[in-house]
Amino acid sequence: MTQERERIRRRLIDEIGRIDKQAPFAVGLAYPSPYATGMSSLGYQRIYRAIQESNGFCAERLFLDDAGVQSSAPLSYESLRPLSDFPVVAFSVAYELELAGLIKMLDGSGVPVRRQERTDRDPLIIAGGPLTFSNPSPLAGMVDAIIMGEAEQLTIDALRLVEACSSRQGQLDALASLPHVFVPTHHTLLPPVAAADNVMLPAWAPIRTPHTEFSNMFLIETERGCSRGCAYCVMRRSTNGGMRIAPMERVLELIPQDAKRVGLVGAAVSDHPKIVDIVNALADRGCEVGLSSLRPDRLSDAFVGALKRAGYRTLTTAMDGTSERVRDLLDRRARPKHLLKAAEMARLHQMDRLKLYLMVGVPGETDEDIDECVAFVTELSRIVPVALGIAPFCSKRNTPLDLQPYAGIDVVDARLARLRRGLRGRADVRSTSAKWAWVEYVLAQGGEAEGLAVIDAVRNGGTFAAYRRAFDALGHAGKPTVVKPPRRALPLLAV
Repeated sequence: MTQERERIRRRLIDEIGRIDKQAPFAVGLAYPSPYATGMSSLGYQRIYRAIQESNGFCAERLFLDDAGVQSSAPLSYESLRPLSDFPVVAFSVAYELELAGLIKMLDGSGVPVRRQERTDRDPLIIAGGPLTFSNPSPLAGMVDAIIMGEAEQLTIDALRLVEACSSRQGQLDALASLPHVFVPTHHTLLPPVAAADNVMLPAWAPIRTPHTEFSNMFLIETERGCSRGCAYCVMRRSTNGGMRIAPMERVLELIPQDAKRVGLVGAAVSDHPKIVDIVNALADRGCEVGLSSLRPDRLSDAFVGALKRAGYRTLTTAMDGTSERVRDLLDRRARPKHLLKAAEMARLHQMDRLKLYLMVGVPGETDEDIDECVAFVTELSRIVPVALGIAPFCSKRNTPLDLQPYAGIDVVDARLARLRRGLRGRADVRSTSAKWAWVEYVLAQGGEAEGLAVIDAVRNGGTFAAYRRAFDALGHAGKPTVVKPPRRALPLLAV
C-alpha cells in the first residue's frame, strides 16, 4: 500500500493540466485498466473534465493497479480514498476484456460485484464508455445502471438525479426515467445510444502526463463518428448521424501552445477535409503529431509529407482483409493501388516502414485468401519494410456482421501460422491471441450470464482455462453459440 501511495504521488507531480477541485459530492471515476491506459483514453478524460466543470461535483480518479492484480483496495489519485468510500463509482469500459478489471477493482475494495448483493451502504455502480455502442449487456449483472453512448451531458444529468435521492431504490427509479440510461432492475430493452450536442465538440483531454501510452501527448478529436460503412464496425455512417467534423480553427485554438506532442483522435481522422492543413500547422509549431486512424485511400504525397514533418517514422494504415474478396465483403475502400501507393510514399518520404492492420478469420475466408495476402505483402516488402498487426475477427452487435460465428481458435492459429511461414524474412507478423479473441467474442455476443461467468473466471485465476471452464458451464464448450442479449428499444444502425 505504501508503494502504491508513493507511485500516485510521483504521477501527480508529473501531471500537467489537472483540474484540482473539491465539492460536496465526490464521484469515483474509475477505469478498469492501469493508469497508463486510462489516462490515454480521451473519453475517460472528457468525462473527468465534465464533472470537474459542473457545480457541486468533483471527480476522483481510480485505476486498476499496474500489475492488473488488485489485491488491495484501489485508492483515488486525488485524496487516496478507497473506492468503497464514494457514493457513486462511474466506470468507463472500452471493450469486453476490461470486465475483468472492473471485477478486480470491486473485489479489492470489498464491494459486492453482483449488483443484487449490494445495499444502501455500498456505492452505486454506473458504467459507460465505448462498449455501450455495441453490447454492454454482460455488465448488467454487475452494475446498477449503464449510460449509453456519448455521455458528456448525460453523466451530469444522471449525477444530479442521484444526488437528489436518499436511497438506492430512489436513485435507480430516477435513473430509469432518463433516456439513454439502462437500469437492469427496471428495463428489459437497451435504449438507443445518446449523441452529444455538437456545441460540446470537440472533446479534448485536460491532463498530460509522461506515464501513459502516449507520453505527454495532448489528445483532441478532429471529428466524431464516421462517414464510412465498414461491415464490422459499430462506429459507422449510420451511428449518431455519421461523421461530425470539428472546424480546423477550433481544433488548433484548443491545443495549448506549450504542447509538444499532439494526438488527433477519431474514428476517421484522415477523412477530415482539412487534415493536411491541421498537421502542417502543428508541424510549424514544432509539434510531434499522432493520428488515431489513417485510411489508405486518403493518403497523398502532401499528406504523407506533412506526417513526416510532424515526426512520423512509421506509416500506419489499414489493410483490413486478407484479400480483395474479403475486403469487398467488409465493405472497405482500400484497394491494392492505395496500399502500393502508401508503400511508395513511405519510401519516398524515408519512413522506416509501412505498418498494416488486418483481420483474419473473417466469415468466408479461406487459405486462398491467406495466400493472396502473402503474395501481396511480399510485393509491398520489395518497396519498403512491412509489419503486419493482426487481430482475429470478432463479430460485434449493431453491425452488419453481427451474429457471425467465431472462426475457431485452431482455424485462426492455422491461418496465422500460414501467414508467418509465407512471409518469413519478408515482413514482421504480430497478432493478438486467438484464445483471448474467443473470450472477447463470447462476451461481445453474450448477455448477463456471460458477464457473471467472468466473475468465476477472474476469481479462479483469470487464465484462459478459467474462462473456458466458466463459459463451458453455459454451454459454449469451446465453440461458442450466439447468445442474444437484451435488444435495443430502437435500432442503433440502419444496415
